[in-house]
Amino acid sequence: MAIVKPFKGLRPKPEFCKEIASPPYDVLSTEEARKIVKQNPKSFLRINKAELEFSDDMNPYSEAVYQKGKANLQQLIDNGLMIRDENPCFYVYRLTMDNRSQTGLVSLVSVDDYDNGLIKKHEHTRPEKVNDRADHIDFLDAQVGPVFTAYRFQEPIQRIFNTVTENSPSVDFVADDTVHHEFWVIGDPDLQKGIISEFAPFPLYIADGHHRSQSASEVCRRKKEQNPHHTGEEDYNYFLNVIFSDSELSILPYNRVIREMNGLTISEILKKTAHNFEISSMDGAVNPEELHTFGMYAEGNWFLLKAREGSFDPNDPTGSIDAAILGDNFIAPILGITDPKTNKRINFVGGIRGTKELIRLVNSGEYKLAFSLFPTSIKQLLDVADAGEVMPPKSTWFEPKLRSGMIVNMLTD
Repeated sequence: MAIVKPFKGLRPKPEFCKEIASPPYDVLSTEEARKIVKQNPKSFLRINKAELEFSDDMNPYSEAVYQKGKANLQQLIDNGLMIRDENPCFYVYRLTMDNRSQTGLVSLVSVDDYDNGLIKKHEHTRPEKVNDRADHIDFLDAQVGPVFTAYRFQEPIQRIFNTVTENSPSVDFVADDTVHHEFWVIGDPDLQKGIISEFAPFPLYIADGHHRSQSASEVCRRKKEQNPHHTGEEDYNYFLNVIFSDSELSILPYNRVIREMNGLTISEILKKTAHNFEISSMDGAVNPEELHTFGMYAEGNWFLLKAREGSFDPNDPTGSIDAAILGDNFIAPILGITDPKTNKRINFVGGIRGTKELIRLVNSGEYKLAFSLFPTSIKQLLDVADAGEVMPPKSTWFEPKLRSGMIVNMLTD
């Protein structure tokens, strides 16, 4: 059902990989990225987030920014820090965080499969973000940020991974955030054929990287129009993915903070909330321990909220997601925030930062209210995608994050 394809990856030489590989472009502010690059000029952030090399008033979507990223990538190649494999390969990428490992196949997948729904989605995309990454791919003639994809566990695929990872990895390092990264190269054509065969019957699911996926589709559309001899086999018909078994993935909560309380006092909010939630006052920070429960922090106090029966449809794969329950029963009707994607009164905090960050933000006065959520399960995500539906905004936070610059797919030879 899904096509996986080996490719000639552009990779850092092993001795430079720790320095070059960087966090994804979209999890850091420009200022945070500048600090990293100041300490480590080899960081791939100079390619993936090249606006950091300009003043703050530079438009990050300008041609000059993309050209700078292209020049910085070429510099790594010219200096011999990154080399391209001579023959098409698959790769295996393992990340280990807090003694938990996930092992995935690094592969190209088909834009046609994405466009036709064989690679399933669960999020809407924003045009400005799609165009940004499409322009980035176009100017660099390279896909530098892999899409994080999942498949439902298959024992034969796991056996292949077990066999490959019995050997020493070609790259092995622990990043500054303590995540352990290992990388293996699969050049054996017979093993490659086995991988292609094992993946063929099954759909893939985008876990993280909807904008990168849609950007690859947009680049493919542009290049088709520019190529009178288009065959469908050109490199732009495929895009870079790392594909993991659902059994190994972990989703952290994606918490919410609110700048102001829609003109209400906390007493008024609690009274309005009681119709759809059971409310308990708590002595300390609330990390919800089960679905449909929420922590709320305001004015130095924590509350535990439990969604009442009838406040949501348990058979609705999207409506029963906790982010939807909180949005439909609290954030929209009580706080007046109906579109969390665009409303400036709400912000989102990755669960890796914990409840301490929620307390800090509210105590600073910048925000008045914070919510801690129970994490969405990978099963819920796959069920929503199978139903052809869309998750509520900011429902999932995956950790560990794939490093950018571990491997690049060049669109030209």
